[in-house]
Amino acid sequence: MKLLRTIRLDPSDTFVFECAAEPGEWAVSGAFMFADADPDALAGKPRAAFRSGFLGVPSLGWSTLVQIVEASDAERAALVEMLAEQLRARLGAPDLPAARAAAEEEVAFAASLCDQARDTLIAVRRTFEDGAIREAFRTLHPRGGRKPMRAFSFLEVEGEEEPGETVDLAALAKRERNE
Repeated sequence: MKLLRTIRLDPSDTFVFECAAEPGEWAVSGAFMFADADPDALAGKPRAAFRSGFLGVPSLGWSTLVQIVEASDAERAALVEMLAEQLRARLGAPDLPAARAAAEEEVAFAASLCDQARDTLIAVRRTFEDGAIREAFRTLHPRGGRKPMRAFSFLEVEGEEEPGETVDLAALAKRERNE
């Protein structure tokens, strides 16, 4: 079976998100983290996490990209238990059975995103529409077959077109140093 792990191709996640996931963490979509959020109140780093973050389960940190990886049944079961414990201890689930059911659903959804080849990268674009959270996923993979991924390379993108947006990473880094 395949599941998602966070990946960091450059340090931008550490500037963009309040809490960046460490590379290699098991990941889920994380949209549930915004279930009670006021879309108009989201700004700055929480808004960035809402718009383009996958949730790293051990840290509850965010990652812009995840990678499809092979996983054993034992690793999947451990991921469900780890997420259930996070839901209970840190996010207020009423009890472990309820948390486990929710975690199972989240992990199943993450696994459903893994219908591409191993090592494919996935990005998310999240929006609020008609009072609901909408997620669109894009796959990124090297042109012309499997090659080692580099931090800066040309990728072929499949999925929805993303609206034009610019981010000044240098300004974000400078602001981080000044805070």
